[in-house]
Amino acid sequence: MKGKLEQHNLTQVLFNMPPGDWDAGERGIACLPDRTDEFREGVAEAIRYAHALGCHQVNCLAGLCPDDADDELLWQTLRDNVRWAAGQLERAGIRMCLEAINSRVDMPGFLLDTSGKVVELIRQVGSSNVRLQYDIYHMQIMEGDLIRTMERLLPVIGHIQFADNPGRHQPGTGELNFPALFAALDRMGYEGWVSAEYRPATNTGESLDWFRSGE
Repeated sequence: MKGKLEQHNLTQVLFNMPPGDWDAGERGIACLPDRTDEFREGVAEAIRYAHALGCHQVNCLAGLCPDDADDELLWQTLRDNVRWAAGQLERAGIRMCLEAINSRVDMPGFLLDTSGKVVELIRQVGSSNVRLQYDIYHMQIMEGDLIRTMERLLPVIGHIQFADNPGRHQPGTGELNFPALFAALDRMGYEGWVSAEYRPATNTGESLDWFRSGE
């Protein structure tokens, strides 16, 4: 991976910390009380990868709520794990992001499914090294009112991702006004990265027409 980045003069701006067994349906383990040791091992692995790639930001997936789980215990576990990981990452020169993912369509049962929950978790953790990873697609499904929400949350946003809705395809395939969204981010003074995270409706090359047209 490092060789490919150097070959194509690219910068790795973010990657996900180990999410558990993705093929088995896991979507993060940070909230699972019986997986704390594995989570901490994942933090150490993420630090090694980040240093090797010259990447200064990683995303932590909270995980799915198990059936009949104790919601308070899940939240406490997530808070404690995030607080511990934030300190480890800060000492390594790496910022931690938390992503809110919609629980209505893509990940039913995902613990952090609104921006408000992430902001409250950041408040409780009390670390300046934790930021919100704001995904425009997920938050359109869960909250809407994207421009005003991003403006309000700008001080805690560390990274932004996007896809159109419905379908999670490239801009221009759904209901979102991307020229207005991108222009609003410029007006707000957002200085971070904005990353495309979509499923091409046809193929990758054709899906970049929105970018070539300057949308």
